[in-house]
Amino acid sequence: MVCFMALIVYRVMRQRLALAKSDLTPEKALAQLRRIQRHSVRINQAEPITGISTINDIQALVLQTLNIKKPTNDAQLTLL
Repeated sequence: MVCFMALIVYRVMRQRLALAKSDLTPEKALAQLRRIQRHSVRINQAEPITGISTINDIQALVLQTLNIKKPTNDAQLTLL
């Protein structure tokens, strides 16, 4: 089931990149987006400080091309 969902996501990405006439492939787009990280730091017993790495121009273009909102600090994290 996970492989099927990955295939669907891959095809949607490929379609959106093609509609935007981008020269990016889904692999190249994912390589750029993989560099975006969420950080959380806790010192002693204080509340954790969270943040997102700086999104460069290429990553912002990939997000815009794929019609994906930029990640924000207040986004709900999934429980693992």
